[in-house]
Amino acid sequence: MLSADLALALLVNRTAAAYTTGAPTYISYTERTHITAASLNRTQDINRTVVVRNADNFAIMRDLPQGAERTGQAFPIVPYFDPFSSFSFGYYANLKLVTITLTRMDPIVFPIPPADPSVDVVLPYNSFWVARYAPDSTGAAMHLQIDPTSRVAGGFYPSDVIVDPQTQLPSHVEMRDGGSDMIIALDYKIIDGHWTIVRGVFTATERVALLTFKVVADITYSNITFPTSAPDPRLAGTPAPSPSP
Repeated sequence: MLSADLALALLVNRTAAAYTTGAPTYISYTERTHITAASLNRTQDINRTVVVRNADNFAIMRDLPQGAERTGQAFPIVPYFDPFSSFSFGYYANLKLVTITLTRMDPIVFPIPPADPSVDVVLPYNSFWVARYAPDSTGAAMHLQIDPTSRVAGGFYPSDVIVDPQTQLPSHVEMRDGGSDMIIALDYKIIDGHWTIVRGVFTATERVALLTFKVVADITYSNITFPTSAPDPRLAGTPAPSPSP
């Protein structure tokens, strides 16, 4: 069996290749977000239809069933996202508002040396993440658990990764923030050849005035399609129009 470090590096590279070669131009979907604050005994639902231009994450969104329209970043998060890549992320949620800002950057690709018959042993080393196999991991169904190294000061890191045995791409990725209790859990499926988010769960502690409470936002994506032409004329061309509130 491969070492966990090497298995993770190869997985990151496979994911980067799938993400870059299969990038859609447009994405259309329905999102349903259920927000809970258990300590306050409160819940709220935010449901929208979304059409987004993937290249710059500019979207047109309409509240369901027949509510207001707004433009800006795809809500709550664009479903085409490589969590192993470099990215910046901002998140705030209460029972009236969810604000998520995501800036996607280039995918990470680890250099893997070619096989060399003169070399007896190769020891892979990752200076950012320490990977190990989870107890339920098998050769056919890989499950990795990951810790950040001392070189990583805060920020998000992939803490738990489950690989789909058919596609050999992640089916579940859990991201943790080293500087807070924020957790992002993402479930993926292949839809029309695209590796796509179908569910996301965002958990974080919020502080408002004298209140401290944990908010959980559970998002499901459905009716996902990948139009080849702009589903709305405002999505055609660049640059993106200015966002509206």
